[in-house]
Amino acid sequence: MKKNSIRFGAVSILCASAVAFAAFAGTVYAKDNATEKVDEQYTWDLTDFYKTKDDWSKEVERLRGEIESLNAYKGKLGDNAQTLLKALDAQTAFFKELTRAYTYASNISNTNLGAAEGQEMVGVLRALWQQASATRSFMSPEIVALGEEKIEKFIRQEQGLAKHALSLRDTIRQGKHVLSPETEAVLSMMSSALSASQNVRSMLANAEIDWPTITLSDGTEAHLTNAGYSKYRAAANREDRSAVFDAFWGRYKDFESSFGAALNGEVQANVSTAKARKYDNTLQYFLSGDNIPENVYRTLVKVTNDRIDVLHRYFKLRGRMLEIDDLAYHDIYPDLVQTDLTFPIDETRDLMLKSIRFMGEDFSSKFAKASSARWMHVYPQKGKRSGAYMSGSAYDVHPLILLNHQDDYNSASTYAHEWGHALHKVLTNENQPYELSNFSIFTTEIAAIAKEIILQEYLLMNAKTEDERLFYLGYALEQMRGTYFRQVMFSEFELAIHEAVERGEAMTGARMTKIYGEILKRYHGHDQGVMKITEREMIEWAYIPHFYYNFYVYQYATSIAGASYFVDEMNKKGKKAVGTYLDFLKAGGNDYPVEILKKAGLDMTTEAPYNAVIDRMVKVMDQIEAILEKRGK
Repeated sequence: MKKNSIRFGAVSILCASAVAFAAFAGTVYAKDNATEKVDEQYTWDLTDFYKTKDDWSKEVERLRGEIESLNAYKGKLGDNAQTLLKALDAQTAFFKELTRAYTYASNISNTNLGAAEGQEMVGVLRALWQQASATRSFMSPEIVALGEEKIEKFIRQEQGLAKHALSLRDTIRQGKHVLSPETEAVLSMMSSALSASQNVRSMLANAEIDWPTITLSDGTEAHLTNAGYSKYRAAANREDRSAVFDAFWGRYKDFESSFGAALNGEVQANVSTAKARKYDNTLQYFLSGDNIPENVYRTLVKVTNDRIDVLHRYFKLRGRMLEIDDLAYHDIYPDLVQTDLTFPIDETRDLMLKSIRFMGEDFSSKFAKASSARWMHVYPQKGKRSGAYMSGSAYDVHPLILLNHQDDYNSASTYAHEWGHALHKVLTNENQPYELSNFSIFTTEIAAIAKEIILQEYLLMNAKTEDERLFYLGYALEQMRGTYFRQVMFSEFELAIHEAVERGEAMTGARMTKIYGEILKRYHGHDQGVMKITEREMIEWAYIPHFYYNFYVYQYATSIAGASYFVDEMNKKGKKAVGTYLDFLKAGGNDYPVEILKKAGLDMTTEAPYNAVIDRMVKVMDQIEAILEKRGK
């Protein structure tokens, strides 16, 4: 899932699925190849949410009328276990339906971002959510005030509190970070203000900047919007790629100060909020929601830097395959192997089905049934949100998947990724109550990337030619570079700018460019002569919207490590490991993510998972180099 989310209170005992809210705040890019008319079978059917928009409107009005009822139990949570249960059930019932309404509105909006109706629907729900969150802000302080002993007594006395036990204990765990009811209410009301920097950045990057157009060597007029850059940076002609980089990054450099002010505003808000909530540092604040130990983040960065030579080996191999001696940053994106393979959506579905059959009839039949229903919006169209996501917060309704399918292998891999999320949600909702269905990004990205790897391995196993095999191996390498090493690099930068502000240092666009440039050079072996990094691309930090999702991107890296572990286990141990993996999916959010993974045999606090994915990269390079040696290249 190219994921991301609205941030609600870090100590909220009720929240919407971060997976679903990936759909609500993503960066919007212009589309160069949008389909004007789309066959209905390739669009989603939203009538399972509400039969008509009028029904949605009526439900929104009903919810608006019930907001004040959220205050009914204020000051009464400690009366007895039964009263606490009634209060919690009332909260979850309200937010479950509010989330359903939000899911419906956001997905209507995302199919035509320029339509006023969708914008208004989402705006109404954002305001309603903020109002409801402020109204129920007394919950956490009251629960904390009751204390651990009394909460545990209530849990023992009232069986119905079992489904709320994890969130109750989590609120107690974070008790020292819960502020007074009045302060919590103020912070809830300020959520929109605290996200203003992200909105400024999005408007600047996607609406305000006049993006350049250049003429490529074949006469193509390349309009270098963010989407245009993504397309043309992989041009076959090296001079074209360099020209794309010159023009695109040059335009970002023109706005370095503005992008710096926006990101600095985000960082300042994060650091201030972390201090207000009495966390030791901002990293701890953002990891606290899922109870992720800091050493997971820091161990990830340490192992990656300890083995940075593996990434450098990949770049040398890339130069060898592209026959380039002086590798530069603009040489990262061209395919290592060209292919005329195509992956139409129906064929992609069949390949996915074949690739997961080893996981058992029940699992594969769930996918077969779901993927034949209208859960997806498949093709690009004018005004549609770019990228892809799975939206699954509506507990009583099936997940939705947004794609922009282009019939290429990247689209097929994205299809597998998003269905990995969707199947995770299906299994979770079948096995967990609503209160325990809110799984973490930390775990569900593992489920998604695992399906990418499973499809990849199936295609490798069934490759008809050596060139086809080279293509899939090359894609696997680039996936590990982009999903593991690149995301750890981003994570280092994100941590560095927050720690600099925590030390009281001034943070400007120019300062961010210097920090990012130093990290970029280290990862790409600039000083070792592996790849030349110039000032031109050091502004790349301004292009990355994920820096406004706050200590989010590291989870891509931990997830490919976790996914590699599970796939390797299933390959080695068969049905037993498949059962363990399915139990992991069924667990949903019934424990903290690190604990759920430990139960499945994977300890993300150790160095082992990160070394494992790097080892996998080494093995792929060994296979590629063996083929090249055989060919005398």
